[in-house]
Amino acid sequence: MKKIKLLRFGRDFKPDQQVILRDYLAIERTRLANERTLLSYIRSSLYLLLGAIALFQLKEFSNFEYLALGALVFSILFFIIGVYRFTLLKKSLKRVYYKSEDKEASKDENE
Repeated sequence: MKKIKLLRFGRDFKPDQQVILRDYLAIERTRLANERTLLSYIRSSLYLLLGAIALFQLKEFSNFEYLALGALVFSILFFIIGVYRFTLLKKSLKRVYYKSEDKEASKDENE
């Protein structure tokens, strides 16, 4: 039976051929998309934090405290997941980039 890793987002890419310009550009687009995704996680986290602060300010409605606590927990959770996914993909892209550069360097030395 195959084990499923918790919070595993995507697969590792292992280049089996030489990485060409098109692949470098694709890696760069993926890196920029990764940064945009991190910023959207941060933005969502801040919106939830602002909502939690606003709900804590409502003194007439004491039942909203639980909703505010929930929003605060989800705000922290969104931020942690966003940073985790960003670093995971960044490490994966760095590994692909350096593997391709090592292959090119060894190829140039052999010629």
